[in-house]
Amino acid sequence: MSSNVKTPPSSRSDPGPATGLYRVAIVGAGTLKGKEVAEVLDARNFPSVDVKLLDDDESLGQLEAVHDEVTFIQRVRADEFRNMDVTFFASDPDCTRKNWKIARDLGSAIVDLSFALEDEPEAAVRSPWIERQLGHTLPPQLQPGPSVIAHPAAVVMALLTLRLQKRFSLKGIVATVFEPASEHGQKGMDELHEQTVKLLSFQEMPKNVFDTQVAFNLVSRYGEHALPALSTIGNRVVKHYQRIAGKDAPLPSLLLVQAPIFHGHAFAIHVAIDEVADIEQISRALAGEHVNLTHGAEDAPTNVNAAGQADIQVSVLPDSNQQNGFWLWAASDNLRVAASTAVECAETIVATRPRGTIQ
Repeated sequence: MSSNVKTPPSSRSDPGPATGLYRVAIVGAGTLKGKEVAEVLDARNFPSVDVKLLDDDESLGQLEAVHDEVTFIQRVRADEFRNMDVTFFASDPDCTRKNWKIARDLGSAIVDLSFALEDEPEAAVRSPWIERQLGHTLPPQLQPGPSVIAHPAAVVMALLTLRLQKRFSLKGIVATVFEPASEHGQKGMDELHEQTVKLLSFQEMPKNVFDTQVAFNLVSRYGEHALPALSTIGNRVVKHYQRIAGKDAPLPSLLLVQAPIFHGHAFAIHVAIDEVADIEQISRALAGEHVNLTHGAEDAPTNVNAAGQADIQVSVLPDSNQQNGFWLWAASDNLRVAASTAVECAETIVATRPRGTIQ
């Protein structure tokens, strides 16, 4: 890591879109998603001349590494969006709703990781992984509407389902998705940790996030005071799946379960097909970009070995009670999938967006 401290540019005299380099802002830079977006921007060599980190009072002045330099997290203010080409909203939904139109009106493309804009009329729920799978391309737009990233669990299920549907006639899909605490941000991670510690020391557990015990426990619903409710998240996963996979993709029956894990989604997906097939044929159908098929017990998918990986870890098992039924046991890094989706959305936007000043 470089010891240089990067300060924001004072004018637009620096290289910009005309040279193929872009100015980027990350709102919620101190959140788990915001930090992951910064890492993926760096890992994918996103062509940025400036990455501005913005957040609320809790993270102000915090130092973060961007492109091997250190920069400060600054306060979210209207002026900070001036001259930005892409703004990622990894903040809480209220912050996104308060600021996204300001950034848009100042000419920035919007990528929303908070799901706050999923029902905006001009917004599109997107997954470039699924767009490539379906052969869809993004048409050029002078000022595109917000790109809302598809829920990472919806991305995983859509990709696996579409791969199978391309080769087989599917009779039905049933999925149990195990939700990690990190989907609720740092507060969710902290509460799971604190519940674990308090439970082991026989003390009263905090329940501000989940309003129920999640440590050493599996639950299909949160307490009545938890927001959002687990059913709301499950509905979002299904809605996003439908919007990215299209009307011809079979709709899975879904059960979302809160698991006592900090990080990473796990999936138990049952697939019934309308013909005789074996594990090798199912595996060949699933193979491709972003899917890592495993076969042995040592490298079986877990949320631990999926951490930090953009690929989905998948193993295929036969259903011993149904001849043409198969189980997919899968795991993925929820934060990495979300951040990769967001950065790839930005890449497609800047690749198709006309350059120069908007008149």
